[in-house]
Amino acid sequence: MIKTEQGKLIMEVDAKDGTKVTLRPAEKDDAFDIITNVEDIIQEGKYIQKEKVRTIEEEQSFIQEMIEQDNMYTAVVIDNQVMGIARLVRGELKMKRHTALFRTWLGKEAQGKGLGNSIMDYTLQWGKIHRLHKICLTVFESNKVAKRLYEKFGFVTEGIQKEQVYIDGEFDNEIFMAYFYN
Repeated sequence: MIKTEQGKLIMEVDAKDGTKVTLRPAEKDDAFDIITNVEDIIQEGKYIQKEKVRTIEEEQSFIQEMIEQDNMYTAVVIDNQVMGIARLVRGELKMKRHTALFRTWLGKEAQGKGLGNSIMDYTLQWGKIHRLHKICLTVFESNKVAKRLYEKFGFVTEGIQKEQVYIDGEFDNEIFMAYFYN
């Protein structure tokens, strides 16, 4: 169920294992949970384009900056703890404000619960409310589950950068995808 409270988009869902999950705008108080849970993802280093965890202060500043710039920074909350995030960062230039770059990650405890659909529903709804024209993202070609999810939601491939990343001793292509609102 998606609702708005005081102008904030909030979604409450049951994960496929019955876990209660809330997607809501991130708050500065979420910084500790965010940096703690992203650390494991960074250590794995496979599907996240980040190599270093922010400090609590840096994360709080980033959250505040996202709010001030009318960007989406969504907390995926399970048992009152932020277990993942989704972001839409709008183009900084006036000529690009109609676009946004999508990024997401889920901590280990939130993975495998079927939350990708809910995150995409939330994201596309936020983009519609905020009058976006286009959402862009990149996905590694080896991340077949994510690529299928994006395609299911109407994202199309715009281009491929061959052998763009080198992970675990192998090159991988980076696929540029986009969703267009009509």
